[in-house]
Amino acid sequence: MLRLSTQDADFEKKFARLVDGRRESGDDVSRTVAGILGEVRARGDEALAEFTERFDRHTLAHEEDWRVPLEDCRAAYEALEPRLREALDLAASRIRAYHQEQLPADRDFIDDAGVRLGARWHPVDAAGLYVPGGRAAYPSSLLMNAIPAKVAGVERLAVVTPTPKGQLNPLVLAAAHIAGVDEIWRVGGAQAIAALAYGTERIRRVDVITGPGNDYVAEAKRQLFGVVGIDMVAGPSEILVIADGQNDPDWIAADLLSQAEHDPSSQSILITDDAAFADQVEDRVDVQCAMLSTEKVARQSWDANGVLLVVSDLAEAPALANRLAAEHVELAVDHPEALFAQLRHAGSVFLGRLTPEAVGDYVAGPNHVLPTGRRARFASGLSVLDFMKRTSFISMDAASLAKIGPAAVALAEVEGLPAHAKSVELRLK
Repeated sequence: MLRLSTQDADFEKKFARLVDGRRESGDDVSRTVAGILGEVRARGDEALAEFTERFDRHTLAHEEDWRVPLEDCRAAYEALEPRLREALDLAASRIRAYHQEQLPADRDFIDDAGVRLGARWHPVDAAGLYVPGGRAAYPSSLLMNAIPAKVAGVERLAVVTPTPKGQLNPLVLAAAHIAGVDEIWRVGGAQAIAALAYGTERIRRVDVITGPGNDYVAEAKRQLFGVVGIDMVAGPSEILVIADGQNDPDWIAADLLSQAEHDPSSQSILITDDAAFADQVEDRVDVQCAMLSTEKVARQSWDANGVLLVVSDLAEAPALANRLAAEHVELAVDHPEALFAQLRHAGSVFLGRLTPEAVGDYVAGPNHVLPTGRRARFASGLSVLDFMKRTSFISMDAASLAKIGPAAVALAEVEGLPAHAKSVELRLK
């Protein structure tokens, strides 16, 4: 765990190293993924079956080995304990309501030159969702990816998920039922991303792929961007907590561990203006971590990537936070608005002492699929717009063409494109 203070003589050097540090896959992963993508593109289902046998020890011999019947999803939902079913339904309803407010409006207007201009929005025809298996089998993630797609109007929603030894998480199936998923395929890893992007004999190609996964899944999405649309190239999870000494150190320790337990590469950072409070949080992290069922992962993450950063005044924190551009930022102070007003780069912000990041992972409503690795400088969280595209349109008559056409002719001529100029000139005559 790294401890920093803005009073240290070498603070800037150490902080710059923290900002520029990378916790993501290297060239070896890139080469492996490129080989997998090429195999699936060339050999389709045959390659998918081979990789699934090798990596998941699941044999794709019969049709039922490939695809999960939607009836199984309904049965999983109906078999849920009522309290859990109600929790998933609440999460889904809040996620749906929030994303319905994101639906964009078409535009259609006539400008002062008499030109009719505008744009229309349409959903993509098909979207593919990656749902991790094993340790990272999260029904909340399926809801966060599938519901915005359905709100956008996507007609075909295909889920791919690894099923180690043929096992499927019933909570994921229940979430698929709630979200209205159309297909679920028992394939995972980079090979599943390739199947969605290129299409195989069984799995039809899609237009957009979203959803979290390991380094191989993230790298596959990166390499296939352009063949399909993607949400983002996501890396290890991050949390930045900006807190004064008036907080309960147990609360803040739990918040830091909530991300540390995701993955050994996750990163948890505390910025505070109270060095004694930082000591208390460090102590409570140690105590709480020892009591977690996820202790091994959380301990590795905290020891390797945890940071306690002490500032002279919390007024310094927003500038540091903007450089970090973290996935999640908590403002654990009494009056967070002043700090919030200065934050420009963050995936999602949690305002006040009673707004833990973990609520945002499940039931608050905004999407928990967020940019990591400082990508919040230029990217946003998953939204309805990731499943839609905008088509602009133009309509002119003789009068409006006469007003702006000559300028188009002049620009075409100076750019050395005479056919462009002529296509306008002929109509002006």
